[in-house]
Amino acid sequence: MSAPHDTARATPRTADLLRTVPTGLLVDGTWRPASGGDTFPVTDPATGELLADVADATPDDALAALDAAHRAQRDWARAAPRARSEILMTAFRAVVERADDFATLMTLEMGKPFAEAKGEVTYGAEFLRWFAEEAVRVTGRYNTATDAGSRILVLTRPVGPTLLVTPWNFPLAMATRKIGPALAAGCTVVLKPAQLTPLTALLLAEVLQDAGLPPGVLNVLPTSRASDATGPLLADPRLRKLSFTGSTPVGRTLLAAASEHVLRTSMELGGNAPFLVFADADVPAAVDGAMSAKFRNIGEACTAGNRFLVHADVAEEFTECLVERVRALRMGPGLEPDVQVGPLIEAKARDKVAGLVEDAVAHGAHLLVGGEVPDGRGWFYPATVLTGAGEEARIHREEIFGPVVSITTFTDEAEAVARANDTEYGLVAYAYTRDLDRGLRLAEELEFGMLGLNSGVVSNPAAPFGGVKESGVGREGGLEGIKEYLETTYVGIADPYRGAS
Repeated sequence: MSAPHDTARATPRTADLLRTVPTGLLVDGTWRPASGGDTFPVTDPATGELLADVADATPDDALAALDAAHRAQRDWARAAPRARSEILMTAFRAVVERADDFATLMTLEMGKPFAEAKGEVTYGAEFLRWFAEEAVRVTGRYNTATDAGSRILVLTRPVGPTLLVTPWNFPLAMATRKIGPALAAGCTVVLKPAQLTPLTALLLAEVLQDAGLPPGVLNVLPTSRASDATGPLLADPRLRKLSFTGSTPVGRTLLAAASEHVLRTSMELGGNAPFLVFADADVPAAVDGAMSAKFRNIGEACTAGNRFLVHADVAEEFTECLVERVRALRMGPGLEPDVQVGPLIEAKARDKVAGLVEDAVAHGAHLLVGGEVPDGRGWFYPATVLTGAGEEARIHREEIFGPVVSITTFTDEAEAVARANDTEYGLVAYAYTRDLDRGLRLAEELEFGMLGLNSGVVSNPAAPFGGVKESGVGREGGLEGIKEYLETTYVGIADPYRGAS
C-alpha cells in the first residue's frame, strides 16, 4: 500500500472556503460568540494543522438556544406543511450546488477521501429532499369504532423542541438525517455537532438559514464540553425529544438523563456487524461487498463490517481476492488524487485500531497485509487483513472503527448464525448467498435491525435505519423517520347518529 504524502494542504481554494464558514454559535437566527468568549480548535487529521477556532458553547448558551427553540415552536408547528417542505427543498438544492464545498470541508476536518465525501453530499442532501416530500404527507385517520357506538379520530402533532447530537464520522449526513425529519414534522431544533467536525454542520446551518428558516427554529451549539451543554437541556422540561448517534456507553448515559422528563428518544449506537459469506456465494461479488462494507469511510462507520465469517470451502478464494484488492488501495490525505484510505480521526482512534491488531496477532492471527503504523504526519493506519485470530481476541468483540478486516471460518449455517448473534450489538449484518430460502431464514434469525443481503451497503434515505439490542432504539430515514418526531392524539367522538331519525 502506498504511504501517505507529507505535503502541505493549504491551497487558495481551501483557505477561501475556510474563511467563509461560520465559526460562531447560531442562536435565535443570529451568529454570535460563546458567552464565555472561549473557542476550541478544529484540526486536519491528515496533518494536525489548525483549520479554524470555533466558539465553545457554555451551559448559558445552551439554555439560550432552548429559549429560542421554545419561543419558535408554536409558530413553526403551525406553519403550512408546504412552507416547511419548500424550505427543505431549497436547502437540498443549495447543498447539491455547493457539493464541492461541503466535500472539501468534510475531507479537511474528518479525513475521508474527497470522492467519498462527494458521495456523502449526495446521500446527506437526499434526506433534505426526502423529508421535504414527507412534510406534506403527515396524516391521521377517522373511523367507526368496532361497536359502532363512537367514532375514532387520530391526530399527529410535533413532539416539540428537540436536541440532536451528531457524531464526527458523517458530519453532513448525520445532521441532515436528524434535522430533515424534525423540521418536516414541525419541531424546532438545538443541534450539537461533534467537537471534532463542527464546520460542516455550521455551513449546513447557514444554508438552511439562507433557505428561509425562521429565527429560533434551528440553533447550533458547537462545544468542547458536551455534557456541560447538553446536561441543562436534558434537565429542562421544555425539551421534548433527544436524538443521538454515537457510542453505546454515551447513549446509556443520555438515556438515563432523558428519563427524568420521559423524553422521546432516538438512539443510534454502536455496532459489531458480521459479514457472512456462504459456500454458495458469488465470491467476487462478496469481495466487492466487503470492500464497501469495510473500507467505506476508512472503516469509521457503525455499519462497517466488523467480523468476517467465511465458509471454509470458499475462505481461501475470498481471502486471496480481498488481499489483492486491499494491496492496491492508496493511502494519503483525502484531497490528493486517487486516495482511497485517508487518516483516522485522531491519535486515540489510531492507537485503538493498532492495539486491536496487535492483540489479534498475540492471539494467533496471521497478518496478510498492512498492520504497521506509518511514519510521518497525520493519524494514518493502512488497510489491513488478518486471519485466524483466537476466540479471546478483542477484535471479535469490540467495534474496530478502522480499516481492518479480520477473517475467521465456519462450516454450517447454524454455526454462522449463532456466531453472528453472539454480541450485545444488533445494528446491521451482511450475508452473501445464492440460496433465496437461506436469505429469508437469515432475515428472520439474525438479531439485527438491518441486513445487507448480497449487498455491502444498506444506508438509504428511503429506508428505516436503526438497530436492536444495545445498538439503539428508533429509526431514521424512510417512512418511519418522521414518526419519531410526531406525537399521536386520539379523540373519542360520540356517535353522530345518536337520536337521529
